[in-house]
Amino acid sequence: MLKILFNKITEQRRLWLYNRGESLKYWLNKANILISICGFASVLLGFGFNLSETSLQWVFTIIQISIWFYFFKYLILWITDLHPKAYFRNNWFGILLVSLITFGQMGNWIFGNNNLGPLPYLQYDSDLSTYYIIGLQVYFLVMVLNEVGQLAPWIGKIPIGPSGLMAISFILLILSGSFLLMMPRMTYAGEIRFTDALFTSTSACCVTGLNVLDIPKVFTTRGQALLMLLIQLGGLNVLSFATFFATFYRQTQGLRFQVVLRDIVTAGKTADTKSILRRIILYSVTIELIGAFLLFNLWSPWLEGQPLKHQWFTALFHAISAFNNAGFSIFSNNLADSMILGSYGAQFVIALLIILGGLGFIVLQDLFSYQAIKDRFEHPWRKYKPLTKVVLITSSLLIVAGMVVFLIATPRANGESLPSWLMAAFFQSVSTRTAGFNTVNIGYLPNTTLFFFIILMFIGASPGSTGGGIKTTTFAILIRSTIATLRQEKYAHMLRYNISQDLIAKASTVTLFALTTISLSTFFLTLFEPDINFLYLLFEEVSAFATVGLSTNLTPNLSDPSLFILIISMYIGRVGTLTVGLAIASRALYRQQKYPNLDIPVG
Repeated sequence: MLKILFNKITEQRRLWLYNRGESLKYWLNKANILISICGFASVLLGFGFNLSETSLQWVFTIIQISIWFYFFKYLILWITDLHPKAYFRNNWFGILLVSLITFGQMGNWIFGNNNLGPLPYLQYDSDLSTYYIIGLQVYFLVMVLNEVGQLAPWIGKIPIGPSGLMAISFILLILSGSFLLMMPRMTYAGEIRFTDALFTSTSACCVTGLNVLDIPKVFTTRGQALLMLLIQLGGLNVLSFATFFATFYRQTQGLRFQVVLRDIVTAGKTADTKSILRRIILYSVTIELIGAFLLFNLWSPWLEGQPLKHQWFTALFHAISAFNNAGFSIFSNNLADSMILGSYGAQFVIALLIILGGLGFIVLQDLFSYQAIKDRFEHPWRKYKPLTKVVLITSSLLIVAGMVVFLIATPRANGESLPSWLMAAFFQSVSTRTAGFNTVNIGYLPNTTLFFFIILMFIGASPGSTGGGIKTTTFAILIRSTIATLRQEKYAHMLRYNISQDLIAKASTVTLFALTTISLSTFFLTLFEPDINFLYLLFEEVSAFATVGLSTNLTPNLSDPSLFILIISMYIGRVGTLTVGLAIASRALYRQQKYPNLDIPVG
């Protein structure tokens, strides 16, 4: 009898949910977006503006209301869902975020602490409050992005396509960063010019590292933390958005964009795009935290006397900046600071982070993933992927070539030891691979070294990485196809694999696109800066386009028109190649007509 009654109640519940559940979910999701925006805006007000005590209380009230809304939203949707277990599995990330802060709030009430959140005795004016507010800011940003992700089918109907959405996403990120950097509490002076904020935001979001301002003297700890966040978002944004597009275009556009985006994220199968973002975040966070731990221990003797939290922040900032190949430093002389130069171990760790960030996530997975290592132990005959081999060989040769040229062309300073000189050669050769850190004054290097560094910067890092440039694989393909042409070989091959004509055409297109952009930008720079050495202007432009960040100390002295040229170059260098790749791949599926072969002499 009880079983019959229970089944009847269950049936009535399912019927009610069937008729009203979708409407309830629709309005809760709409409210969620509004609440997320309000909560995020409240955090920004408390974080970036000098507010009165009353205003701060209003800010914190809105934040707490937002947190509790999230809690009850997930609770209601879980209870009313026809498949509660499936709902929990599909929304575990948002539920986890909400639970962490909600339980902290409940703990505060139980123990009678009227503070901001899960950290005991955390007051707004305490040392830890800054980092907690930063955490809340990131939290609301993640929640907003999570809700935007729920709109995938609707976004997929936008007619501009994934390349257009990619370009727009970076513009929005750069503009948002610019306005955030202009908030009063971001700088010691309380204000900066829009041009300087735009340039700094573009440099951070495009992980370049060129500066028009002295970072430690202009930006407060809050401003530096914001820069660190922009670097992280910019470093991962390309692949993250590519993965995001792969998700919703699979739902709306079918296989066409799956094939396109497979090429962008360098996944082996179209199905791989579903889990690549999770792996990207895991690898990034793990490597950055390990790097920060090592830098903290290596720099401690050199930063003795500074607060412990500042030492940790310094280590984390440089670890994130290095892995994302950004080149930003919170030392006025970058890593050429006399206090830092004595730590060879720290220089090596930063160089290693640069290399790992420049290899690409697919290569990192092939080298260090548990499954890959397990397979090689169980099946020793299995080899690395062709992409891994090409990237490792090309990157190693370029690093060695950079070291040799530096040692030959750059005279050793008076009194400089041989180990210091060798470390400088190694570090600068690695850094030119789009990292932007420097342990020597780049402006004092001879023209021979500067010219070869331009070549290294132009080549850049590897595909699927945080770095820029035309990429190592593009360079390797062009070299091998050129050799095949000179030898009059019918097919170009590499590592016992044939290089298809489509691959050669894509590599040529990317290279021509880069050369054209650099040539035009340098032309305009010479118009705006007629009194500056041409090689220095070319160096600055290639550094901007390849998102390197090395400078001959020229950038702060450029006029505003020249700065806008570099801003455009950084933006194009970060998203342009990807956009061109998307455009080529998407149009190739439509334009399959074949004309008669062209037979004309070349060269």
